[in-house]
Amino acid sequence: MREIRIHARAGQGAITTAYLLGKAYFLKGEYAYAFPHFGAARMGAPMNAFVRVDSKPVRIRSQIYEPNFIIVVDSTLMRGFNCLTGLREDGVAIINQREGIQIPKAKLGQKIYIVPANNIAQQTIGRPLGNTALLGAYAAATGEVELEIMQEAVKERFSGKMQEANLEAVRQGFEYIEKIKERR
Repeated sequence: MREIRIHARAGQGAITTAYLLGKAYFLKGEYAYAFPHFGAARMGAPMNAFVRVDSKPVRIRSQIYEPNFIIVVDSTLMRGFNCLTGLREDGVAIINQREGIQIPKAKLGQKIYIVPANNIAQQTIGRPLGNTALLGAYAAATGEVELEIMQEAVKERFSGKMQEANLEAVRQGFEYIEKIKERR
């Protein structure tokens, strides 16, 4: 079983991110379970969303404490909390870039990718909601889901101009990581 933890603030699309990621795994032929966890129920409050994926039905319903993968939608959360806590030794973290944020060092075997997802979203969608760009980056960084499958999940969630814009954000997030991997 693979586990993904998403860190964001309420209203930044973490639930949509988890849904789209779960849908992509489902389209790939795997079982996925995506769910949120809220603290204070107000816009801007820190929250998590989780995705579990397996080749057989997922029955576990608890939060994820030792994820294989982490997506940080709002890196300002890292000011007072280490969002990478519990990341497995061979884990991968995808973090939305933000100036002035101190990124923790990766432990041996872990990989951390910093992605200008909000900038990509601003250019493609017209709003700084970088979740779909982060999903493209996730696909490239982890190799868990092919770009085309991630885009298919986006096609099923969005329509019209928003679909086109989000597909482009996914593509740009994916290509951003591919360029980083070429340089490594």
